[in-house]
Amino acid sequence: MTSRLPESRQNHEPSTSSPLTERPRRLRRTRALRALVRETSLRPDQLILPLFVHESPGEAEISSMPGVWRQDVTRAVERAAHGQELGVSSVVLFGIPSEKDELGSGAYSEEGVVQRAARELKRQLPELTVIFDTCLCEYTSHGHCGPLHLHGPGGATVDNDAALALIARTAVSQARAGADVIAPSAAMDGMVGAIRSALDANGFHDTAIMSYAVKYASAFYGPFRDAADSAPAMGDRASYQMDPLGGYREALREARLDVAQGADFLMVKPALAYLDVLRSVREHFDLPLVAYNVSGEYAMVKMAARAGILDERRVVLESLGGMRRAGADAIITYHALDAARWLREA
Repeated sequence: MTSRLPESRQNHEPSTSSPLTERPRRLRRTRALRALVRETSLRPDQLILPLFVHESPGEAEISSMPGVWRQDVTRAVERAAHGQELGVSSVVLFGIPSEKDELGSGAYSEEGVVQRAARELKRQLPELTVIFDTCLCEYTSHGHCGPLHLHGPGGATVDNDAALALIARTAVSQARAGADVIAPSAAMDGMVGAIRSALDANGFHDTAIMSYAVKYASAFYGPFRDAADSAPAMGDRASYQMDPLGGYREALREARLDVAQGADFLMVKPALAYLDVLRSVREHFDLPLVAYNVSGEYAMVKMAARAGILDERRVVLESLGGMRRAGADAIITYHALDAARWLREA
């Protein structure tokens, strides 16, 4: 009598007439194989560390952004040096002045807090890439990105062209302090062209411009405004930052204008809710592209991790990897130091 295979083996044994030849799992079997065929890379030197520099001595943790501090110049240099040790070779500076006024004069003061920080960073860490956020909102008493036109009780709009002159002046001051890259974030029309002209007129032909080309009027900026003390005292920024539901055409138009005016980098901000826009900008332009993993995105992960809801390490690396996969060449992220450490440990 011919023996029969057990029924379980009969049901699961592949048919010889139609062999299963495509097995994607073959390339996922070991960590080394997965690394060998990985399409998207994520490295510490692709991350940009934000630094909030204030006038007060020492440092103070930002309550809405656990693990991020306002720091004096000395602590900021120490934090940047630690980043360099981990492979993070770029920082972006945000200033919190002790005094503000209607024109944001602290932004373009030769002795402004970020100007002093940059000089010290370049003295102690000459290989570090120093990027300046170039805006007025942290320095104005009203929290907007330029001088205001007042109209009626509580109503105001930013004077675009008056703002351009002050932003260009700020960029030149930052270049004198040692900026490698100027990153204008004020969302004023003609801003990149005004900065390029001012830099060139003052001999800073080699100072690059990282344009916040595609910057949305996003709800994800809340913790940053706590950190930089830059919330508008009246109104909002919806008239000059982009409509979150504006679509692709507006994003591509803004990027195209900044390319024509002399931008060296383009940026999409925020990142996670706009990965489709990031991909579209990547497909249409060949300049280096930066994603800004903003404060609200950071805070959500931190709070969820502290509550035991998410695995912080896995979520951060997955999110940053998604930004790279969507087309970002570099990422500004408050997770930079943690992510760099995790990548080194992997």
